[in-house]
Amino acid sequence: MLHENDAAFILRDICMGEKTFSSDVKEGKIDIYADIDGLFRVNVDKLTQINMQDELMIATRHNNYPVKKGELLAGTRVIPLLIKQEKLNIALKIANGEKLLQVLPYKDYKVGIITTGSEVYNKRIEDTFTPVIIEKLKQYNLEVTHHEIVNDDKEMILNAIENLKNNGVTMIICTGGMSVDPDDVTPSAIKESGANIISYGAPVLPGAMFLIGYFEDDLPIMGLPGCVMYSKSTVFDLLLPRIVAGIKLCKQDLANLGHGGLCLRCPVCTFPHCEFGKGV
Repeated sequence: MLHENDAAFILRDICMGEKTFSSDVKEGKIDIYADIDGLFRVNVDKLTQINMQDELMIATRHNNYPVKKGELLAGTRVIPLLIKQEKLNIALKIANGEKLLQVLPYKDYKVGIITTGSEVYNKRIEDTFTPVIIEKLKQYNLEVTHHEIVNDDKEMILNAIENLKNNGVTMIICTGGMSVDPDDVTPSAIKESGANIISYGAPVLPGAMFLIGYFEDDLPIMGLPGCVMYSKSTVFDLLLPRIVAGIKLCKQDLANLGHGGLCLRCPVCTFPHCEFGKGV
């Protein structure tokens, strides 16, 4: 038999991965915190398996949640005052040496933006899209190193993409021309640029017309729908933290967003402290 505090340390060590730290133990309970700004990651399958065991519990924030240094990530608790060693042995076997929780640091991307649209290109209207993107990038300490404005012309867009790549950008964001109208050529240009398209379309509202692909060197390229410009929270806000943390997205990642991917358009937006994008 183990005292609750002794058992709590074992449960803590199962959880604590890179860039995390813990509180002192109190009555069998230990809290775990972020040691850096970054993306919180949880092994949900193993977390569930351990929580299936009687007399043990681990409660966490959602997987893929952007966190700040010092923020609470998880709480662990041993239910009884005394617990059988066997219970902890089962939890250790489930973990199999892998930490359940970690915080991934954000990487230092050099971002290039391509603004598409004849009215902006011909200076008939002001580019109001790029400032929105710049503000969102600032949340992750990213700066735009190159910006090109092009007409609704496939060759111009292709040339702009190639120019950004030649100038050493490590992330490309395209805005404008992302719908299915005949004169919206941004998606076809991205497809012909040599990028491997992961998905054109995402089960998220707002953000259904989102496009993402990768070049051979894993350089991500995104096509952002117009809703990113005027909606407080969109698919871009859900996926940007993962991309900045260096996670290479796949089709399954986007498909998983469907559960919880409906924004309720609250009068006062509280994202990310809401259910948007928090599917299980």
